[in-house]
Amino acid sequence: MTHVADDAPLVRTSAGDGGGGLFLALVSATAFGMSGSLARGLLSTGWSPGAIVLARVGIGALVVAPFAVASLRGRWRQLRAQARTVLVYGVLGLAGAQFCFFSAVAAMDVAPALLIEYTAPAAVVVWLWARRGQRPRPYTMAGAGLAAVGLILAVDLISGADLAWSGVAWALAAMVGLTAYFLIAADTDTGLPPAALTGAGLAVGTLALAALAAVGLLPMHAGVEPAGYRIGDVPWWLPVLLLGLVTAALAYTTGTAAGRRLGSRTASFVALLEVVASVIFAWLLINETPTPSQTTGGLLIIGGVTLAKLDDRPSRETP
Repeated sequence: MTHVADDAPLVRTSAGDGGGGLFLALVSATAFGMSGSLARGLLSTGWSPGAIVLARVGIGALVVAPFAVASLRGRWRQLRAQARTVLVYGVLGLAGAQFCFFSAVAAMDVAPALLIEYTAPAAVVVWLWARRGQRPRPYTMAGAGLAAVGLILAVDLISGADLAWSGVAWALAAMVGLTAYFLIAADTDTGLPPAALTGAGLAVGTLALAALAAVGLLPMHAGVEPAGYRIGDVPWWLPVLLLGLVTAALAYTTGTAAGRRLGSRTASFVALLEVVASVIFAWLLINETPTPSQTTGGLLIIGGVTLAKLDDRPSRETP
């Protein structure tokens, strides 16, 4: 039986590993940040959240599959031994989080939905404290507090903005799935390479979504009408392809690899930068201009991430 992911990797061989992990986390956050705006263009043409998620996860699974097989090097028994972990990772951490997020986006703006979902780092800190006894350090607490203020400002709760409470509920459900993703992705005890875990998780997520669609529990509506963005109309297949290649295959593979190097706590805080990327992409792609409150909130989130990163544990050299 595997253990819940630790706050930091079990072994770091050099300072360069931490830097590499930070780079991977930034790539992942930027790639994820594009997903909501791309999805909005498809939702406006009649695509259902379920259809978008299935296409995104399915394409991602196909792209990652060859790399997953190569990374396993024939160690199929190891994959079977971690079947439960892969199942939770695929159903809850990938498919569940994505479907809930896109359902939230269908009811409210991209930025608030993503900001609510990204209370997940706080949930990671609480989980590690409760289950592993890893009490958060001062900088982590300060970073979480600063990021929380940034989230409140960015969502514009103070002004009494209409948050569409059905969207809020979906976004909170996405937060639960995202928390599971961070914890499992950073779990070094599974022995599965990041590409193998990502590929298997995407495959499981695809099958789960397809099964729900087959029995009618997950509405599937798609179309071939052009999707409209700030730059103009584009063929429907272009955002679908970008969702699969960039916001699934690239984002999840680099995110899982970053979790292994940084640990679930630090990786989840760095992933908050997806919020900033999402606001920027929402402005560039669907003309959702960030308000002064969102801009201030974004800056506070960046400050919170920086503080949390300062609390990294000292590297432990290999014997």
